[in-house]
Amino acid sequence: MLKSLAALGLRYSSNAKLPHGQQLSNVTKICFSPLPEVSKWLVPVQVQYIENGKTKMCDIFKVHDSVSIVLYNISRQKLIFVRQFRPAVYYGLIINNFRELPKEDIDLIQYPYELGMTLESCAGMVDKDKSLAEIAREEVFEECGYDVSVDRIEEVMNYRSGVGSSGAKQAMYYCEVTDADKVNSGGGVEDELIEVVELSLDEAKKMVQQGAINNSPPSCLMGLLWFFANKAPANA
Repeated sequence: MLKSLAALGLRYSSNAKLPHGQQLSNVTKICFSPLPEVSKWLVPVQVQYIENGKTKMCDIFKVHDSVSIVLYNISRQKLIFVRQFRPAVYYGLIINNFRELPKEDIDLIQYPYELGMTLESCAGMVDKDKSLAEIAREEVFEECGYDVSVDRIEEVMNYRSGVGSSGAKQAMYYCEVTDADKVNSGGGVEDELIEVVELSLDEAKKMVQQGAINNSPPSCLMGLLWFFANKAPANA
């Protein structure tokens, strides 16, 4: 049974900076239950189709499209990330240790909530009637505290995430910021609890080196690879 982060080979950068005095999440209770018939965020669908004369089925779900922003502070040559507790990551890491869905609260001593902490690029759902670049700008402001104009948000690429489960679209953007653009500590809106994390280029490189183990989504790691291939200083 799992007892620590080390049991999964997971690690966090000891040099990660939380420059605004933010405290780590403190999750005190976790429990699982079946999905309700009506969910605010997920719409399950079963697709039936005939391929080469054979009838097939696939269970999928509809989710919101999203944006992701590679954020680089050129004043100090730091890449900006966000850290937060992701229940889906926590679930995915521990569920194989149970024969069936646990009916009682999870033992947070045996399965610490830190297993579900992720390091991600600034990102957000497309749930507003605005352009993708405008939504990206809002996420940079809300999550990381930088106030930039839309014309500083550079489009990188569009792709599909969760191709086996949702096929949702994600648009990736790039934005360079300075210390002068910092207007608040970020951290998200409403009940979000997001920590702003700054990594040096050398620290960020370790996330995409061969053999790296991350609690980071592919969009974040792909964004890093794109950054180092296209935007990083020549001496990085």
